[in-house]
Order: sequence, then structure tokens, then C-alpha cells
Amino acid sequence: MEIYEQRILPAVRQIKDLEKLLRSKYTYIVLLDLHVAQLKSVVSLAKRHGKKVFLHVDLIRGLQSDAYATEFLCQEFEPYGLLSTKANVITKAKQKGVIAIQRIFLIDSSSLEKSYALLEKTRPDYIEVLPGALTEVIADVKEQTGIPILAGGFLRSVEDAEKALAAGATAITTSDRSLWRYYEKE
Repeated sequence: MEIYEQRILPAVRQIKDLEKLLRSKYTYIVLLDLHVAQLKSVVSLAKRHGKKVFLHVDLIRGLQSDAYATEFLCQEFEPYGLLSTKANVITKAKQKGVIAIQRIFLIDSSSLEKSYALLEKTRPDYIEVLPGALTEVIADVKEQTGIPILAGGFLRSVEDAEKALAAGATAITTSDRSLWRYYEKE
């Protein structure tokens, strides 16, 4: 997958934000914090507006984030991609032919080493590194794995986002609407 010049992947937490994004130039969007009962209508609406949807499996309420849920999501909703912290979700997503984004949380060197072992096992299409403000670590993870990086979490300004991009992130995932507006102007 190439994100084709889209340096921000807007991450939607609320339906009112989705409504704004449907009128935006963004093609790729991430849907967070949905209830399983909302999936059909929300994904359908986004696709009708030409959006390529990434679903964050771990944040779908009413659905256990496992291989069975992954198979269900891929068959029923045909997302462009799936995000998860769970290896079995990433593995199944790859089997189903959707973009697999492994989310990793880096809090110390031990979590980084465990993440490297996980990434070696899952070989996702992308890695989402949180917090994205850890610019030195973004460069290290990209160099160590050779997998494109998405940076998310604690990117509070254009300057923070630019530092993450300069460190080697392919794009930024953010629910910060001010960053959406700024990068949409590019």
C-alpha cells in the first residue's frame, strides 16, 4: 500500500468528525471507537464517499479482537486495512489480503525488544509506533525492521508531526482535527 502523498491518516473517534472527513480530500481514514452495531452503516457511508477505511479492531466495542473477529470484519465489511496490537489479528488480516498495521506501544527498552520479536513474527505491512513523539525510536524501528512506520500518539502540533515524518514515518495517525485541517491544505 502506498498512501500517495497523504501524510496524515485521520483517526475518527466521533461520528460528527466522520461527517467532516467525508467532505475532505483525504482518501485513507482510520475508524476508532465504534460499536459493532455501527460498523455496517459507518463503513458503507465512508466507502460511498470514496474513503479507504482502516478499522482498529481492538477498539470495536462488542467484538473480541481475535482471528475470528478479523475474518468477520474482512468478509462483512471489506476494509482497506486493519490495525491491532494483537499478532493473531495481524496474521489473519494478511491472510485475508487486507493491509495489516501492527500497533506497538513503546514505554521502555524492554517493550521495544518485545515489539521487535512480535514484528519478526507478524511481518505487518505497516507498524504504528506509539507514542509518535519518540522520533529517535521511529528511525531505529524503521531501520531495524525495514517496515514502513506510521506515528501516532502525543503529536500535538505541526512541529511534532513534521519531526516524526522527518525521522522516517511514512504518515501520522491522529484524531487531532487541527492537524487534519493543516495537512489538508497541502
